[in-house]
Amino acid sequence: MNKLLEPYYSPYLNLRNRVVMAPMTRGRADTQSRMATPLMAQYYGQRASAGLIVTEGIAVSPDAVGGPNIPGIYTPEQVKAWRQVTTQVHRHNGKIFAQLWHVGRVSHPNLLDGRLPLSPSAIDPNCGVYTVKGYTQTVVPREMSTANIRQTVQDFAQAAIHAVEAGFDGVEIHAANGYLFHQFFAKCSNQRTDAYGGSIENRSRFLFEVLDAIGEGIPLSHVGVRISPTWNNAFGIVTDNETIPLFDYLSSQLNKYDLAYLHLAGFPEPGLSIPASVQIRAVAQRFRQLYKGTYIANRGFNQETANEIIAAGIADMVSFGELFIANPDLVERFSSQAPLNTLDRATSYLSGEKGYTDYPRLTE
Repeated sequence: MNKLLEPYYSPYLNLRNRVVMAPMTRGRADTQSRMATPLMAQYYGQRASAGLIVTEGIAVSPDAVGGPNIPGIYTPEQVKAWRQVTTQVHRHNGKIFAQLWHVGRVSHPNLLDGRLPLSPSAIDPNCGVYTVKGYTQTVVPREMSTANIRQTVQDFAQAAIHAVEAGFDGVEIHAANGYLFHQFFAKCSNQRTDAYGGSIENRSRFLFEVLDAIGEGIPLSHVGVRISPTWNNAFGIVTDNETIPLFDYLSSQLNKYDLAYLHLAGFPEPGLSIPASVQIRAVAQRFRQLYKGTYIANRGFNQETANEIIAAGIADMVSFGELFIANPDLVERFSSQAPLNTLDRATSYLSGEKGYTDYPRLTE
């Protein structure tokens, strides 16, 4: 059975297949304006046969930026530029969600016009980031004031409205991979003593305030959330005794919101005797039992294992990252059992079309 190629219907989604293009930073936006480009429209349009495309992370404000050539969605010009992307995808009968992103402390003053990055607490993640001056070590961030938090909540709410204005079918909140939301979740990066720190409920508060604010501007049925419960030893995030209980709480509480989906990003623990695919499947199964809505599993799947996890009822859809970089017609290749192009990692983050829009289709 090829479950991946079956349509997926829910009260909020009507998708022609269950193949999701995962969000992936590609660094092709305009450097100065942070606007989407015609080349980006071509890239996403090439991959529009996916049941759903989730874009690369899009900065919700000038303080949200975490790298060079990262697109934004906080100015009218940026909104207008994104319309060329959504138009191209819709021209091919595709559907596309904008991933709304704030990197928090995983940034650098070189990317923020000299400002220190924002974070729940003033704790350096001690990792590297790419800036306009090359690979650079992070610095001690600014601890967010209550006013900073309120402003960031509104930045996400406004970005969601902008995304709808730009023609996106919905938005995904990037609450994973060690970025701002994850920094609130983790005790190693959140040592606040106010309403946003301490207890599991307090450390989760920022996400729910953002969802509440977004819901005032667009229907929450057009909103997905991405989390990575097993993310560890990356971007300064270290798991602790409350990590899994916190994500258990988050997943259960999200049932109170009529969301489009929950997107679980797998992150296997290296060095274990258990294969990565088995680890990711086990984590996906755990959170599937907690979250009752549409559920997307991510990381390390191929066509066979993706079909298996859908057939087992562990996921409704599966998202693919690297396979979509190298195979713009991934769905068609799955359908015909055709061989896949090989990814050229060296070109993943270069500027221009090489390694971006020049991977051949089967018909080529």
